[in-house]
This record gives sequence, C-alpha cells and structure tokens, in this order.
Amino acid sequence: MTAAAAPILVPKHEKTADTAEAAERRQVRSAFTFLAPSLIGVVLFLVIPVIFVIILSLTQWNLLTPIRWVGFSNYANIFRFDGFGHSLLVTAYYVLLNIPFQTVLALGLAMLLNNKLPGSGLIRVICVLPFLATPVAMGIVWNWFFSPTTGIINELLGHIGITGPAWLSNSATAMPVIAFANIWQYVGYNMLFFLAGLQAVPAALYEAAGLDGASKVQQFRRVTLPLLRPALLFVLVTSVIGSFQVFDTVYVMTDGGPGNATQVANLNIYNTAFAGFRIGEASAMSVVLFVLILIITVAQFRYFNRRTVYEIA
Repeated sequence: MTAAAAPILVPKHEKTADTAEAAERRQVRSAFTFLAPSLIGVVLFLVIPVIFVIILSLTQWNLLTPIRWVGFSNYANIFRFDGFGHSLLVTAYYVLLNIPFQTVLALGLAMLLNNKLPGSGLIRVICVLPFLATPVAMGIVWNWFFSPTTGIINELLGHIGITGPAWLSNSATAMPVIAFANIWQYVGYNMLFFLAGLQAVPAALYEAAGLDGASKVQQFRRVTLPLLRPALLFVLVTSVIGSFQVFDTVYVMTDGGPGNATQVANLNIYNTAFAGFRIGEASAMSVVLFVLILIITVAQFRYFNRRTVYEIA
C-alpha cells in the first residue's frame, strides 16, 4: 500500500502572476484578431508594393521584355536624362504656393466661425462642399473658369477694362492658378480641424490672459497657437504629403505645360512609366520622392514634438 502523495503548494503571488499573464495574452490575441483585417490590408497594399517598387528601381523593364538588373544606375539617369530634379523643384514651388496660403486661410476661417456668428453652421457646410468634389472634376471646372476666350475670370476682368492673360498657357501664371484651385478645394476641410482645436481650448485661459493684460494678438500667440499644435501638425503633415503627391489636378489643367513649367514629380513619374515604358526609372523616382516626403514629415514631427500644457487648478 503506497502513501498518498503530498499536495504541491503554489504560492499565492505566483498564481496571481500566472493569471495576470494569461489575461494579458488573451488581450493581445483579441487585439490581433480585431487588427488582423487592417494589418493584412496594410501589408498587401502598402508594405509589399513599397518593397516591390524598391526592387524595380534597381532593374530595367518596359513591361514586355524580361527584367534586367542594373543596380543604382536608374538613380543617376533620372537626374541626368529625365529632368527629375526640375520636377522636384516645380513640386517644391507648388508646395510653397499652396501650404502657407491654405493653412492661414483655414485658420482664419476657423477663428471666424469659432465666434458663433449667425449662420456659421451654413458657412461651414459651404466651405466643406468643394472637398467633396473630385480633383479631376474641379480641374475641368477651373479650366473653364480660366479659359482665355470664354472663361468667367477674363470676362469679369474685361468689364473693368483689363485684358486677362492666357492663365494656363503662361508659365508665370499656370502654377499659381493650379495652387489656387487646390487651396479653394481643401481650405474648408482643414478649417474643420482647426475649428475642433479652437473649441477644445478652455475659455478660462483667455480670461486669465485678459486679466493679466494680454492683448488679442498676445492671446493668439501665447494661448491659441501653442494649444493648436496637434491640429496644426496634422494639417501641415497631411497637406504637405498631399501637395508633394499632386497629380490629377495638374494632369487635367495643364498636363505639365506650358513647356515643363508645371511638370510636377508625380506627373513625371507617370509619363516615365506609362508613356516612356521605363518602369525602373519611374520606380527610382518614386523611391526618391518617398524618401523626400519621409524626411520632411519626420522633420515636422520633430519640430512639433514640443508641447505646451496648461493646468487649471
């Protein structure tokens, strides 16, 4: 007859730790279950295509013949023969025309509507309506507006004795007109983010600043702008990325002309890939543009990394 085995005693704190670890593992599994559809989409439609483009940038391919490995020669060729450097400068010019005016107008509209003026709800809807239209449709409409012969703009100028130029056929005015069309379409959209940020600023901060003798300008600089950093970061990052990727508006309105005055980077990539059938060089352009946007985005995050925090007792 054998003796009964003595029960194994497990310390209570070890049981608690095992239970906590099991609960944490269950939470992680549940999180991955819910995130799996999005993760699969990101991997299939973002990560894998980016890796594929990087590989293609090191090859020579015209969609018909077999792929041939050429190394980094495409990166030299795009600046020597394809005018990619010029298209980057044109894109930077477009960004400089677009972002400052768009941001200032959006912030000004938000501050105006934040005062709860009569009809402010209707004004918000009107300001956001252009964003709902596609850039291609807006490009066609603005082409008609700025037509040198039948356009409304030149018709209005003619009534006051001014002969309007051929806006989109003049290298000096073509890019400002494209930037104007983009500003008109997206200023209301960005205004919504600024308005949300302004409405989150506690009124007590303005009251305290007023009691300390701060003027409206000083309140804007010392209270409003610091607390709008998150909204300003979002608006600038998304607007700069979108501006560097501009394509459809330029393609519809000028197709890169006159000459190559509006030949932005994405249009150059498109023409190189689907008109010249130089897939490797177009991929190299895409990689360079991606790296440039990444550097600018990281720089923006680093600049706005500082946060101003106010505590109300």
